[in-house]
Amino acid sequence: MARDGAVYICQSCGSAHAKWAGQCSACGAWNTLVEEMQSRPPGALAPTRATKTRGVTFETLEQHTPAPPRITTGVEEFDRVCGGGVVPGSAILLGGDPGVGKSTLLLQVAANAARLGARCAYISGEEAVEQIRARAHRMGLAEAPVRLAAETALRDIVDGLKRETFDLVVIDSIQTLWSDVHEAAPGSVTQVRAAAGELVRLAKSRRIAIVLVGHVTKEGTIAGPRVIEHMVDAVLSFEGERGYPFRVLRAAKNRFGATDEIGVFEMAETGLIEVPNPSALFLNTHGERAAGAAVFAGIEGSRPVLVEVQALVAPSAYGTPRRAVVGWDSGRLAMVLAVLEARCGLGFGTRDVYLNVAGGLRISEPAADLAAAAALASSALDQALPQDCVVFGEISLSGDVRPVSRMESRMKEAAKLGFRRVLGPSDLDGAGQMAVTGVARLAEAVARIGDGGWDPDR
Repeated sequence: MARDGAVYICQSCGSAHAKWAGQCSACGAWNTLVEEMQSRPPGALAPTRATKTRGVTFETLEQHTPAPPRITTGVEEFDRVCGGGVVPGSAILLGGDPGVGKSTLLLQVAANAARLGARCAYISGEEAVEQIRARAHRMGLAEAPVRLAAETALRDIVDGLKRETFDLVVIDSIQTLWSDVHEAAPGSVTQVRAAAGELVRLAKSRRIAIVLVGHVTKEGTIAGPRVIEHMVDAVLSFEGERGYPFRVLRAAKNRFGATDEIGVFEMAETGLIEVPNPSALFLNTHGERAAGAAVFAGIEGSRPVLVEVQALVAPSAYGTPRRAVVGWDSGRLAMVLAVLEARCGLGFGTRDVYLNVAGGLRISEPAADLAAAAALASSALDQALPQDCVVFGEISLSGDVRPVSRMESRMKEAAKLGFRRVLGPSDLDGAGQMAVTGVARLAEAVARIGDGGWDPDR
């Protein structure tokens, strides 16, 4: 029997239950209900019958609101993803796999912002101050005027931030904080939600930009209740494949900027190095292009990015052929394979298919359909694409090649990197800078790959 004032909280979704059960009725997870004691926060008023209200003050859409000021951190890739800088009073949640470089990135952000005049603090619940100093020395940031602290008690952190004035504060991480108001263990749904709520309120009331580091689950989502992502102003993810030095910063939510911008970094011994031109980093410009490789001209946020799509089609040694994809949607790959079989006469039923986006980058836009199809056809037919050719275009289920957005920007970036040919939709105009091979249907592109017909006048 539950104790008085006890409630069972699901550690997966955060829903409350009056009694224990093996399965959460809200999310269906098993063995996630944990008993916690309910208590009223200190200073909270008991409910009364009569409560005075102030009413709601309404305004009109015609009233002018100035653009929010920004704190320039000095890390241009970070500022780009945040929308041009960090807004004072905003709360940012940064998630990423263990060891990807979240603490390294935020220490660089705090140090560079402090050098530019911002009052910055770095509070760690996972490392001692000596460990942070040692990392700063290794990265060449020891002279930056950043205030350091190692603390996990939420009440002490809030009191310390109220006593001094800061512009930017990093909390590493939100799962290590605990509030004495709740009896739950640190890292539980109740503690994470309480700590995030208190810090967001502090950010709004004191005009402090607070960056919260969040651990991720094995599924890649930020641990804790989803309500935290609704409470903060921006949700950033720091991604990187093991074995690759490249790191990509993405915005999944941003109230003060776009959500399709990315920041690219390279991990080095002295920390993270910004990559202003990701295309030169993701491309292999040495030697001839082998069969099964196609260069895709994509758009990530406001910048065009060129990346190599690699495919391998091989005879299957088992009864069921394998389909493996890295850096692209597996459902999209299945659709492209079906169109190649039904509309172009290529057979993959007895072959293994492997598709990889070079450099650890993940592609999500439909414009990569034609590049993936070209790489697959090139591998299946054992015919390499020209070394100076880029590919982009969306493929429909009928086999048509459809136009995509910002085609001129894609070609300008390709021309800047030395590419002279483009394989794309039929209404593509090279404007004299590139030789255009326009195709209306995917079968035309496969035929040109098979016979080497790259004359744009054909």
